[in-house]
Amino acid sequence: MARIAGVNIPTSKRVEIALTYIHGIGRTKAREICANAQIPAERRVNEMTDAEVLQVRELIDSNYMVEGDLRREVAMNIKRLMDLGCNRGVRHRKGLPVRGQNTHNNARTRKGKARPITGKKK
Repeated sequence: MARIAGVNIPTSKRVEIALTYIHGIGRTKAREICANAQIPAERRVNEMTDAEVLQVRELIDSNYMVEGDLRREVAMNIKRLMDLGCNRGVRHRKGLPVRGQNTHNNARTRKGKARPITGKKK
């Protein structure tokens, strides 16, 4: 099992798909990494040589912000918004949708499980 950026990537999958298991790398960046490392699209992780794994690891470390660093930066950005007290920060603090969505009916993923209001029915 290859370990890249602190993540064990699955061995039976194609390299392009396996790289998406790393936080911060999607399909586009994975294709870009494979192209820069000259790894064929049909190559699987268990068929990669140690040199290729090392090359991919160095490419990711030098050119992309992934995993812990990316999570830390996103958390710091959200904390900055909350400290500023701007509308986006207040919405984050209250656990409501941040980007202007309606909350009358939906937004259950942000608001959590529906709680009944006591004394509402009459």
